[in-house]
Amino acid sequence: MQNNPLLRHIVATSGDSFQPISPIPTEAVGSIPLSEESDVKNAISHSRTAFESWSYTSMAEREKIMRKLQKLIMRQRHELLDVIQRETGKARAHALEELVHTVMTARFLEKNAADIIKSRDRHGAVPFTTKTTVNHMPIGVVGIIAPWNYPFSLAMIDALAAIMAGNSVVLKPDLQTSWSALHAVRLLELAGLPEGVMTVVTGEGETVGKALVDQADYVCFTGSTETGRIIAQQVGERLINASLELGGKNPMIVCKDADIERFVDVALSSCFTSAGQLCVSTERIYIDREIFEQFKNAFVTRVKEISLGSHLGWGYDMGSITSKEQLERIDAAVKQARSEGAVIECGGRVRTDIGPLVYEPTVLTHVNRTMEIARKEVFGPVVYLTPFDTIEEAIKMSNDTGFGLSGSIITSNKKVAYDIAAEMNCGSVNINEGFAATFGSVEAPMGGMGQSGSGRRQGPEGLLRFTEAQTVSLQRGALVSRKFGSNDKRWGRTMVLKLRLMRLLHLR
Repeated sequence: MQNNPLLRHIVATSGDSFQPISPIPTEAVGSIPLSEESDVKNAISHSRTAFESWSYTSMAEREKIMRKLQKLIMRQRHELLDVIQRETGKARAHALEELVHTVMTARFLEKNAADIIKSRDRHGAVPFTTKTTVNHMPIGVVGIIAPWNYPFSLAMIDALAAIMAGNSVVLKPDLQTSWSALHAVRLLELAGLPEGVMTVVTGEGETVGKALVDQADYVCFTGSTETGRIIAQQVGERLINASLELGGKNPMIVCKDADIERFVDVALSSCFTSAGQLCVSTERIYIDREIFEQFKNAFVTRVKEISLGSHLGWGYDMGSITSKEQLERIDAAVKQARSEGAVIECGGRVRTDIGPLVYEPTVLTHVNRTMEIARKEVFGPVVYLTPFDTIEEAIKMSNDTGFGLSGSIITSNKKVAYDIAAEMNCGSVNINEGFAATFGSVEAPMGGMGQSGSGRRQGPEGLLRFTEAQTVSLQRGALVSRKFGSNDKRWGRTMVLKLRLMRLLHLR
């Protein structure tokens, strides 16, 4: 693997390497060379040089790259799925979701980026004599720190938006999943992206990640709330901007008029996609007391039927936890909840008979707000069920953690759903879906409130975050400002008359 041509994308001179361990026991992952702080400096410098030319490329050229990238991903999907599964252990269907999401994002950018960032005229200070234009200029070098749970899509969708806005990118993937990111960079170059526009550095967050945040012109981070706070302090000291998608404790509210059979399918996907290792995964479900027992029984029955696997390829519903450390955190969280009085309705066991890092999909009841599991993100295939008596109570419980990433509502009453959504403190709300409806709506923004972060990816907002807005005004005829030495009282009367005229003519 050390001779693999993909490694040329990494700037690393330390001589050290990291050996990831595949969650799938029959598979091996190649070692990754490690960068050091000086490598980050060199990568940033190289990226700035690439930016100087890339920022002047035409939108037509950038669109051509996005168009070709979509074809390459689909053409090489089998190889990419193998890489993602080998690094993460997730089921192949969930790995495919990464590719689909990336292709949808590339298509959106291909079709819409030029219109979103083009210069636009705005109303000037004085009608007819002031011509004002707003330009959207690229920022420079964007530093992206990507997570291990969705290593292909969450590296790519942010990078694609940054690149389409005219920036260059230095990407730091998680060490466990660097090969997925390297394949992404290779595909971009095959699609026509000039060398150096996207560069990779590898290493621990405390050193390489910190160095990247200290030198990039904009930072895009997906990860834990704890790390997000540290990065927010760093960028605040430098007075640069950042987008931070952080943790979540995502709620689902089930009303008494819900179609239980359909809802169970929604809940299964919402809780156990990628073994629950998904920022927008549902971790708590609030159910109207009238249908609580009926739903609980139906849900637990279906959860017990979920097929587990730990091998490359198709054929099972849910795969492995990605790392031993994450498995231990999940198992400890469930055991802690049980010791505090929670009841395990199903699951709660490590299944080494299937794979070394396989954890059963787990359903808990009798969880109260004082328990740690009610307030802390588990990030695994664990969900708890709680009954409620009124919608107001359900909304209050859903807003009770400080997180605000994603939420969902299950009901047959559309008006009730929209009313509830307006009261939920989260960046995305799905009605009669778990997370896929908003996650897949690539033309709309996605991000968190509160402890779940700041900034948005996807949609026009996800593209414009990688630009600086510049206002240019051309003044023709009389000056807007008062001429020094003139009659100030007369100038004051003139300005009042202008304001009245604009109001009369509905110009403002």
